[in-house]
Amino acid sequence: MLISLVSSLLMIGVFAGILGAILGIGGGIILTPFLTLVIGLDIKYAIAASIVCVIATSSGATIAYLKDDMLNLRVAMFLEIATTIGAIVGALLSGIVPTGFLFILFGGFLLFSVINMIQKLRGKSDSQVNRSIKDSLAEKLKLNGSYYDKVLEKQIDYQVEKVPGGFAMMFGAGIASGLLGIGSGVFKVTAMDTIMKMPLKPSSVTSNLMMGVTAAASAMVYFFNGTVLPEIAAPLALGVLVGATIGSRIMQRLKPAVIRLIFIPILLFMGIQMVLRGFGVIV
Repeated sequence: MLISLVSSLLMIGVFAGILGAILGIGGGIILTPFLTLVIGLDIKYAIAASIVCVIATSSGATIAYLKDDMLNLRVAMFLEIATTIGAIVGALLSGIVPTGFLFILFGGFLLFSVINMIQKLRGKSDSQVNRSIKDSLAEKLKLNGSYYDKVLEKQIDYQVEKVPGGFAMMFGAGIASGLLGIGSGVFKVTAMDTIMKMPLKPSSVTSNLMMGVTAAASAMVYFFNGTVLPEIAAPLALGVLVGATIGSRIMQRLKPAVIRLIFIPILLFMGIQMVLRGFGVIV
């Protein structure tokens, strides 16, 4: 029984790590439902284990991406300021702001992002980056970047746009995280991709690093209040670490359109779920 459980945790960890590394969403969207619905683990222990695994996803993927120079470290650190401040504000506002309103607001944004991604699928590919639009703040902060696309076999230079809009979105995502206890990996990717017009691959990679930084602080709280179960978190984290390493290699060989096709159903599912929860409907 124990061997069967460990094997299941390792396999789901590998799967979550691969998906998390490709999309930059951490894998918690897979792990928490699996632990609660399939294994029957209490939600608080499931969330704690997922948080630990987010760190494993971030560590495994970021090491590979740093080596390939795909990570935009300046954007990550800049937006992490907004997320951290927002999370603190969200924690302070807990019990004051109607959570239903926030669920509807952020769910609506995710559904808007679905439409935006579908339009990008039907339009120009991410490789055709518009270099004529310059953002003075992005240039001052040196946020523009470049990466080598192994699919196209060429260097891609890109401009970061609408920096204040991206910062504001990440501040809002931090508030949502603090108030609602939700992961903000999806919001990080969509903020960079939809608002700041970064290509999807660097957006996903940068999100991976940012989630690890955020999760590290949360994990300490869960560890000291005793909700991190080593017998659950350890095999999951090991599987996630392996999966993230594999996923980071797969992602570099995928076309942006393929990544969007994987990402769109997840955004659609989360957006609908959040809107329904905002209206008091739990499916």
